[in-house]
Amino acid sequence: MPNLNFHPAGRHFLQIPGPSPVPDRILRAISYPTIDHRGPEFGALGRQVLAGIRAIFKTQHPVVIYPASGTGAWEAALTNTMSPGDAVLMYETGHFASLWKKMAERLGLEPEFLGLPGIEGWRRGVQADLIEQRLQADSAHRIKAVCVVHNETSTGVTTDIAAVRRAIDRARHPALLMVDTISGLASADYRHDEWGVDVTVSGSQKGLMLPPGISFNALSPKALAASRVARLPKAFWAWDEIVEMNSTGYWPYTPNTNLLYGLAEAMDMILEEGLDNVFARHLRLGAACRQAVRAWGLEIQCVEEACHSPVLTGVMMPAGVDADRVRKLVYEHFNMSLGAGLGKLKGRMFRIGHLGECNDLTLMATLSGCEMGLGLAGVALQGSGVVAAMAHLQSTAQATARYPVE
Repeated sequence: MPNLNFHPAGRHFLQIPGPSPVPDRILRAISYPTIDHRGPEFGALGRQVLAGIRAIFKTQHPVVIYPASGTGAWEAALTNTMSPGDAVLMYETGHFASLWKKMAERLGLEPEFLGLPGIEGWRRGVQADLIEQRLQADSAHRIKAVCVVHNETSTGVTTDIAAVRRAIDRARHPALLMVDTISGLASADYRHDEWGVDVTVSGSQKGLMLPPGISFNALSPKALAASRVARLPKAFWAWDEIVEMNSTGYWPYTPNTNLLYGLAEAMDMILEEGLDNVFARHLRLGAACRQAVRAWGLEIQCVEEACHSPVLTGVMMPAGVDADRVRKLVYEHFNMSLGAGLGKLKGRMFRIGHLGECNDLTLMATLSGCEMGLGLAGVALQGSGVVAAMAHLQSTAQATARYPVE
């Protein structure tokens, strides 16, 4: 057997855009002894996390929690609301939008992919006017749902979900609005109720700072009504049984008890900092990271200023430079993992994650590793991204340390 327990000195820098590093505080919570998931102590835990997660999604309506990955929550969103052969309008913004479309096809739906052609469509957010035009042409209302990705993890592009909602409303179309915010939740501003989303899909391993293994469906009353007539098969994913049992803090099957301990702790951490403060921190770190990329003289994958993700930054490589080789050099020499380019962007870019438990010095160490790795790869840089990012962080720094009141 190979030795799988060797680790270089110091901690590994996991700077992929999720799973994100799990804080010690959450790891300790996950390590609590497992309890009876039918006992009164668990019921109290269940009610606590179900109430808290609504605050994170900014909703007054039910949020279903699954012991699954975000992929499971994708499937739950579709199977609870759709019937065989239903038409679904899905917008291509990157690799994960493409995977959601593939799932819809396998479930027996008829997805239609909308978006700009080629790589260009992966460098911009959803063009809401294209959705409006397509829905206006659907006079028979065959399209039953519009599915978009809020923060496309493969590209570093964030979409204006409120604009998508307005486009659907202007078209006077009854389609449900379904949104994937797996990498956006608790890192980028998200408002399930205010933005009129019917089903929001998310997961635990990004802004919530947990290991993979929990996923979510935030629901609207319209989505719940659709679920009562939908005919796609579902059993494990079915909302009706879960929502009914959740009213008392329990699940119709075995929940992931210890991850729910971690979820309770994660929500405490987020709400203690203040959700809007969390969003501001991510925005500031994202801006500093982009300053670094510009100083290097490299191209940011997202070309729309208003759509830059606060969660991750995609860095395009010059012609002839293999981004995966750069990542390999960074990993081998500096004990840091960066996100790979996916799908159409494989080998053309790498992704820097700056989400979850990330602060100024975390980002500075990350950018130092990137800059050294780019140098080892022979990439000609115009200047120091480290210095540029440091200047931005220094000029925008605010005291965050808290001391006991004497």
